[in-house]
Amino acid sequence: MIESFGIKDILDITIVALMLYYLYKIMRESGTINIFYGVLAFIAVWVIASEILEMKLIGSILDKFMSIGLLILVILFQDQIKRFLVELGSKKRWKFLTNIFHHKKESERGNDVHTRVMPIVYACMSMSKSKTGALIVIEQDVPLENFEKTGDKIDAEINARLIENIFFKNSPLHDGALIISGSRLKAAGCILPVSHDTNVPRSLGLRHRSALGISQETDALAIVVSEETGNISMAYKGRLSLKLTSTQLEKRLSELPVPV
Repeated sequence: MIESFGIKDILDITIVALMLYYLYKIMRESGTINIFYGVLAFIAVWVIASEILEMKLIGSILDKFMSIGLLILVILFQDQIKRFLVELGSKKRWKFLTNIFHHKKESERGNDVHTRVMPIVYACMSMSKSKTGALIVIEQDVPLENFEKTGDKIDAEINARLIENIFFKNSPLHDGALIISGSRLKAAGCILPVSHDTNVPRSLGLRHRSALGISQETDALAIVVSEETGNISMAYKGRLSLKLTSTQLEKRLSELPVPV
């Protein structure tokens, strides 16, 4: 039996194992690992009932369920599947290809990121002290043009004073979201999708739910400054991080796959 197990079979198993491991890694990073575990558990039950225990009735029921299982998964976990697909097509997954054609020193890249990140951090800290409510969205791989159209176009360089003026309490744009793409402030007063996640604490308002909503529908990162407490929060990959310090915020922004 061992002799009939050829090199091609070993190669096939190795490739399948690597694909499963890579799939597991992506799903873990995108926060959809529970779907992976659930599918594996269902397949295990199906194999045991049908092949090992030969339970014909249960096996036939599970066979029918398997035929429509993909559709059910898409309906029940559409937000998680969307995040997984975004993560799969993320530029950071293929970064090694861009590095072949684009050679830039790490020191220069780090300086560029620092120059763009710090105005955002300074603005957030200033607005936190004055308890000025703010919602800032930073675009990643998924374009946010449709959301930009719901607000007023700005197209200006990233500037801490400008960000603070946009969210000044008497400003007509302070209630919406500011969208940043690359090194530009693209639009302000933008309308974002609102998350209906029941796990969000009731003490958090519309800004936090909008930040979570845009992070569930796209791969964007959203920063929230609370008008009530002045606390800084961040939504990314469908998860909320509350009460961030300036150091934590700077670190998170500097580590983005598509830098600010």
